[in-house]
Amino acid sequence: MKEDILNNLSIINNRIIKACEKAGRSAQEVKLLLATKTVSANRIKIALENGQTLIAENKVQELKEKFEDLKDTPHTNHFIGHLQTNKIKDILKYNVSCLQSLDRLELAEKLHQRLLAENKTMDVLIQVNTSNEDSKFGIAPEQAIELTKKVSEFSTLKIKGLMTIGLFSAEAEKVRLCFKILKELQQKIILEKIPNVEMKELSMGMSGDLETAIEEGATIVRVGTAIFGARIYPDSYYWNEENNKEKL
Repeated sequence: MKEDILNNLSIINNRIIKACEKAGRSAQEVKLLLATKTVSANRIKIALENGQTLIAENKVQELKEKFEDLKDTPHTNHFIGHLQTNKIKDILKYNVSCLQSLDRLELAEKLHQRLLAENKTMDVLIQVNTSNEDSKFGIAPEQAIELTKKVSEFSTLKIKGLMTIGLFSAEAEKVRLCFKILKELQQKIILEKIPNVEMKELSMGMSGDLETAIEEGATIVRVGTAIFGARIYPDSYYWNEENNKEKL
């Protein structure tokens, strides 16, 4: 198991380096985030003890279940799944430093209230539905600037950039369009010069399309299956709105 994970990490890091070279970018610009949904704490530890530092869950229940086993192994925790407002207390309790999936004002308001009460701040990314699929969470691209402006008014929320889940397609150019939309939106928001807003991070691209994402400006790529192996369900299951409504 350890040998497989380390070999896969080497392959992914080489893919990132080659994609950056092709795009004329420094590999230092792109962070590898380990998407650890369904992955046991023991397997996650193998990656964390061999140079990796950034992990993310997309279900609060898994965050809880693995917390004790991972808390003594240095790492940074992001949350990348759809977050219900009644689970906000949990992501704070279990040391999530960045919510990548902020997609509505109600969530921002409730998160702000809780952070104020605990005298904390949190990094956030605005999640954008660039594929315009009903099955996906995220704010519509045409509404993203307005949401960003409203979220920027909450002093506890530090907007660091944008996140998207691209189209699940084998056609690279269709997927590329999703990433282009996010990059263009980033540039538009930068021009708005909104106080309390940074647009350094573009979290986009996964195991199958990270090269395309890097070419289009990704600064965080989220990789799970290519490192830890195939899951029972495909990625599309975990990002599907209907499948997640009753399970979070």
